[in-house]
Amino acid sequence: MTYGINQNRPLVVDLKRHSLEDGPGIRSVVFFKGCPLRCLFCHNPETQDAGYEIVFSAKDCIGCGACSKVCPEGVIFLGTPKYIDRERCTRCMECVKVCPGNGLKAMGSYYKPETLAEILLRDMSFYLHSGGGVTLSGGECTMYPEYLESLLKHLKAKSIHITLETSGFFNYSIFKETILPYLDLIYYDLKVLDPLSHIKYCGKPNHKIIDNLYRLLDTKEVDVHPRIPIIPDITTTRENLSSILNFLREAGATKVSLLPYNPMGLQMYKKLGKPMPPLLERFMKPDDEREVYSTFRQMIDERFVSSME
Repeated sequence: MTYGINQNRPLVVDLKRHSLEDGPGIRSVVFFKGCPLRCLFCHNPETQDAGYEIVFSAKDCIGCGACSKVCPEGVIFLGTPKYIDRERCTRCMECVKVCPGNGLKAMGSYYKPETLAEILLRDMSFYLHSGGGVTLSGGECTMYPEYLESLLKHLKAKSIHITLETSGFFNYSIFKETILPYLDLIYYDLKVLDPLSHIKYCGKPNHKIIDNLYRLLDTKEVDVHPRIPIIPDITTTRENLSSILNFLREAGATKVSLLPYNPMGLQMYKKLGKPMPPLLERFMKPDDEREVYSTFRQMIDERFVSSME
């Protein structure tokens, strides 16, 4: 179930400043809330649901009971592993308001486009001196085309370099009219190419993702950089890597990168009261990671550049 979805009022879960990992130079990254996919290996589970959510941190809870006293639905149970009955919770946020510490937090904040632009432009000097800019991420920020168009007009008025991180699951016609004209670089994530496996691991068919990448590469209006996230035994099989590279060759891509496996978001599943996915709960061993990169290199040919990150 989702709460509070509004196409013109997207929520932001984080503003990461001074990033060196989400595009060229020093960047500010905006993580929007909401995604049409449900990837088993999502490392930002707090960005899946477009509405406000309550995050509970057991280690930060002081056990004062204030939250339980104000809960109108009576769905908070102190000292139990579950703590909040998420099925009955209406996300009214009354519990968050009275929490004296960091035990309970509201996940999601709304900014007017002009307000968010003003915040991002505070780091203008970093962008100019490093060749950086602003990166829009998520979740899937293309869910909010009108909002992004308004935000990007403010940023492009100051000639800010704009990077988009996307799963590729969007309406291309709307995207082309509202978002594409303002982009300088697109990081386009491809996880699984086989259609049935994509449904299994990502929750939706991938034909829209594939078609959109074809169109973007064909238009040559923006620099498109496909990326493959490393997910042990899912995206890293020789069959999947080979299928993706063959598709990219056919589509005319000249760039492709691997994204290292990142388990840091797994603890967020517990804090949101969601079941933990059956994934590796630590970073990959160096030998295992090197084996994936070695396999990938063997498949790369001279048509691809920037093959590693």
